[in-house]
Amino acid sequence: MAPEQMAESPDDGVLLPPARPLDAIDQDILQMLQTDGRASIRSVAERVHVSRANAYARINRLIEDGVIRGFGARVNHERAGQGTSAYITLKIVQNSWRTVREQLRQLPGASHIALVGGDFDVLLLVHTPDNRALRELVLTRLQAIPEVLSSRTLLVFEEEDLEPQG
Repeated sequence: MAPEQMAESPDDGVLLPPARPLDAIDQDILQMLQTDGRASIRSVAERVHVSRANAYARINRLIEDGVIRGFGARVNHERAGQGTSAYITLKIVQNSWRTVREQLRQLPGASHIALVGGDFDVLLLVHTPDNRALRELVLTRLQAIPEVLSSRTLLVFEEEDLEPQG
């Protein structure tokens, strides 16, 4: 496949083939795995009414195509010792996204990074043990990134992860 037909994965820069269309069974598998990432192949196959071999092949294809980026746990950050959360907006030097993204990935407690359009360029979600750690992260770590022109911190008072509709 020609490189110009490949798409770059936002997670790791790996080139992926163009996404194949998802049918209703693929959509059902995705919804089931979003609800329970530990579901067995057998239970997935039974729920979507396909053979175990078919369910296994479909899940592997979704992984290979980059539709499924991985499996993980949903964490209660407060109970895990990360009781302070904040969204941080950043204005960055034009055309520095890839450099900034790599540096933001290294920040302790960074859990979501997005390049956005609007009044700022980057939206960063962080979880820290307390306000002192948040202050250190913003005033020391973020301000040390040369491509960051300005930042604004929005403290989260309460948050809730939305569960997929089942």
